[in-house]
Amino acid sequence: MLLARIVETSQTVAATRSRKAKVAALAETLAEADPADLEVVTSYLGGSLLQRRTGVGWRGIGSPPPPADEPTLTVAEVHAAFEHLASLSGGGSQSARKSAVADLLARATGDEQGWLRGVITGNVRQGALDALVQEGLAAASGAPLKAVRRAAMLAGGTVPIARAAFEGEPALAAIGLEVGRPVLPMLASSAPDVTAAMAKAGGLVSIDTKLDGIRIQVHKSGDEVVIATRSLDVITDRLPEVVAIVRALPADRLVLDGEAIALTDDGRPRPFQETASRTAMDSGVQVTPYFFDLLHLDGTNLLDRPGTERWAALAELVPEQHRTPSTTTDDPDAATEFVERALALGHEGVVVKSVEAPYDAGRRGSAWVKVKPVHTLDLVVLAVEWGSGRREGWLSNIHLGARADEGSQQGDGFVMLGKTFKGMTDEMLAWQTERFTELAVSPQTIRDGYVVPLRPEQVVEIALDGIQRSSRYPGGIALRFARVVRYRDDKSPAEADTLATVKSMFAT
Repeated sequence: MLLARIVETSQTVAATRSRKAKVAALAETLAEADPADLEVVTSYLGGSLLQRRTGVGWRGIGSPPPPADEPTLTVAEVHAAFEHLASLSGGGSQSARKSAVADLLARATGDEQGWLRGVITGNVRQGALDALVQEGLAAASGAPLKAVRRAAMLAGGTVPIARAAFEGEPALAAIGLEVGRPVLPMLASSAPDVTAAMAKAGGLVSIDTKLDGIRIQVHKSGDEVVIATRSLDVITDRLPEVVAIVRALPADRLVLDGEAIALTDDGRPRPFQETASRTAMDSGVQVTPYFFDLLHLDGTNLLDRPGTERWAALAELVPEQHRTPSTTTDDPDAATEFVERALALGHEGVVVKSVEAPYDAGRRGSAWVKVKPVHTLDLVVLAVEWGSGRREGWLSNIHLGARADEGSQQGDGFVMLGKTFKGMTDEMLAWQTERFTELAVSPQTIRDGYVVPLRPEQVVEIALDGIQRSSRYPGGIALRFARVVRYRDDKSPAEADTLATVKSMFAT
């Protein structure tokens, strides 16, 4: 398949707000793909490369050479070019990488050059999230969408199950949880208080302390242990203390879900940044794992079992000091007391869980509901302003956006809700100046603009007092007294809160 076909589809998808039309365009291209190209085509239609890192950014692209007159590049050739780029390292690699990028762009037409620059920098704005690609894959193959989604969750993404979709539903059904292969984690929706969360989850519930740590999924097979983050990045080598604890558990094969957190000597949580920095390197402050779910145990997959069964097995396997503190109740007063105790210990809230629900990998629904006493939102930084006065020379005031609702007039991107410069330490200002320089839509905006538009890739947790109606922003609302809590490198923009979520939290 020619790359031009991918670019054409990307343009078609970007030009329409109709979900049905987007899916139809994606399905048509997927149906045309040669089986040998299917994984690459699936990845490209989602606007991403199969290579997690290529070593190329805006600065590495430079000014493109004159475009080719006719499209000749194939998907396979482009994939091979990026494989080569990803393999370059050592002395002279920067020059070799620049030359390879120039060679690739020289073979591309003008439209192809634009798409390639976008996919290299993570800036393909076409409104085709992974969920839409899954719908397109189901439509192209004739496989049930539910089967496609479940297989993708268990395989850790859509690309690994693309061929199975065309082989039929039995092939998709054969994709299950495998020890050693991380699955997408189950997620929680939000509620303003524990009573509302209990009503949402329904009936008897388990209430877990919400630890302010890093989500980890741990796989063990014999002495081999794999630790993955919520974004499925493997960080095993960085957490040897967690590896040692899991190796000592009395099971040969298991999959655990939990949190790793740095604690003070008296057992209170350290600032989140200390935990985050510890999981980014293999030294520093000690972290302690706390597990709240068990997905597999010695040959038995527990995903589809009710929570009561999974948690009972967890209690038999994992010592209490490494289980997330929890209680089971249907009494709102008892639940409120548990929340107050968790907050008094310095934790950020609770997660209310239906005791009957299975582990719904990769999904956010009413079975798990998080409650935080301070209203917080996970938003995306859309732009940043140069500071003044004491902050001169730093990128300071950030523009905040929620994910647009599906089928809304705002399209499939992000809806600006306001700005803030509050809550930023000098250390944070220095960090975000470096980070946002990398995310600038173009180098020119860094040099010439007061407001620097950014690629929407950085998630930030914002605390706020509420929202108010506003005609200034396209969503019709604005944040009140927003301040930065922390930057969330463990979350992708696809996991940011939606405009509908923001409105529902404040009953607007």
